[in-house]
Amino acid sequence: MFASLPVAALLLAAPASAPPADFLLATAAWQERRVKRLTADDGWLTLVALLWLKEGENTAGSAKDVAVVFPPKAPAHLGTFTRRGNAVGFEPAPGATVTRSSGQPFTGGPLRSDAEEDTDELQAGGLRFHVVVRGDRVGLRVKDPEAPARTQFRGIPTYPVDPRWRIEARWEPSAAGSAIPVPTVLGTVDRMPSPGTAVFTIDGKEYRLTPVLEEGEKDLFFIFADATNRTETYGAGRFLYAGPPSNGRVILDFNRAYNPPCAFSAYATCPLPPKQNRLPIPVAAGEKRYSQH
Repeated sequence: MFASLPVAALLLAAPASAPPADFLLATAAWQERRVKRLTADDGWLTLVALLWLKEGENTAGSAKDVAVVFPPKAPAHLGTFTRRGNAVGFEPAPGATVTRSSGQPFTGGPLRSDAEEDTDELQAGGLRFHVVVRGDRVGLRVKDPEAPARTQFRGIPTYPVDPRWRIEARWEPSAAGSAIPVPTVLGTVDRMPSPGTAVFTIDGKEYRLTPVLEEGEKDLFFIFADATNRTETYGAGRFLYAGPPSNGRVILDFNRAYNPPCAFSAYATCPLPPKQNRLPIPVAAGEKRYSQH
């Protein structure tokens, strides 16, 4: 279904001044894993709607007389979502076939959101949906494995792999319990734990990037912007993960900088680069702008 360039082809296409084969192979393998996750039948390319719920009862379906309008594949009258704060329950409408992701029938009851363990995902009419909590907003994320964004995906352009963009940075730890404000595309600001700052040098000038930690994760998560966002890469910045600090150092491999979900879907709710993570220089490495969105 999806076009991809084999690792061997990347090696054959490499110019005479190509980076070492092992580095090229490792980066290509990472890119393949990245695309595999993105194009999975529950990946970001399957998003087709983000529907916000008001407090109280919300009738739902694809008909025009409901409060929450699903994509056309959904039953005309799917059922009723009842919101009480961040808690949501759902009762299917008579005649609507609704199942859990396991295939078992769902006859009604409370739904665990993505803010909880074991999020409840339901299916109906070929669509999958679950409850999301974003600050004081609660909604439904709807996915369709046959979404055009997935079935028509043709790959992501990237810069040539360059070992010079694999940078060893000095690690400056922050005080225990430190957190930084992280803005989002919804206009909200989340405070996220931040264990320190990576300090590195490019062309003799020093730069700094401050990562955050996601819940339950040890890897450092960098949300950054740079000068390529104006022309070649996604305008709202890119993401980069790095392993935990070791002996006061952190490896920043910008060849693995990648587009956030919002680069592929209008229905994702992405974090944006904190103000201290806006680099004034071009980072010509990693994924370029995705032209199909």
